Amino acid sequence: MRTMSSHRALATGLPEVSAPQPRVAIQVLDRAMRLLDALADRSGPVTLKELALATDLHPSTAHRILNDLATGRLIERTDNGSYSLGMRLLELGHLVKTRLDVREVALEHMRQLHERTGQTVNLSVRQGDEIVYIDRAYSERSGMQVVRAIGGRAPLHLTSTGKLFLAAADDRQVRAYAVRTGLAGNTRNSLTDLVLLERDLGLVRRHGYARDNEELELGVRCIAAGIRDESGRLVAGLSLSAPASRLEDAWLDDLIETASDISHALGYHGE
Repeated sequence: MRTMSSHRALATGLPEVSAPQPRVAIQVLDRAMRLLDALADRSGPVTLKELALATDLHPSTAHRILNDLATGRLIERTDNGSYSLGMRLLELGHLVKTRLDVREVALEHMRQLHERTGQTVNLSVRQGDEIVYIDRAYSERSGMQVVRAIGGRAPLHLTSTGKLFLAAADDRQVRAYAVRTGLAGNTRNSLTDLVLLERDLGLVRRHGYARDNEELELGVRCIAAGIRDESGRLVAGLSLSAPASRLEDAWLDDLIETASDISHALGYHGE
């Protein structure tokens, strides 16, 4: 019996190409991790020969994988041909640490805010062109089904927290985001026009908080305030979600104050 790829090969006259094997990819990843671990065990640069011996890899195999890791800035190659861990690992490590710190610091504040308002409280961070929900304070009395689970994602321009991150960017970066994503909508209220989005981001910058007016999900409105680290960088957003008819502006001051408390606990000394 011919496979789909066999039929394509006959139709095009091109040789049949096998699909990549998952086991091969896992093997390459395992070898890359062994090389990174070997570099982590040394305090200074390590030669190719030393790395090949430490990982039981053939020098040509180790060299090929090291070149790929260097392209991704996960390792650095010195002038004399030795290798050391790269700055990208430091950047990724700082990002992970920041997210863990934010979640650890924010959780009790989130629970208290939920107790005071009775509404769902979300903690989200930016990842590329989306936000990722990393924690939530929620109970049955919130009166709203939680659709976006922890670990769930949503486009920046459709969420209150996402708008905080877009508002922190400059106009050129916002336009680039619009080109990349096409500003796809989710509901009739979604801001799919760049002019309207930029107008909304101007309000976010002016007032210091953001709104989602049923732009991600019909029947759900959100308000969000930013959380900053010790350097003043926006690292997360704290948002309140409620049924559209029940979201109250009276909760806004409490939300902003709670986000400020979390920021100060992370070492931020601004207003």
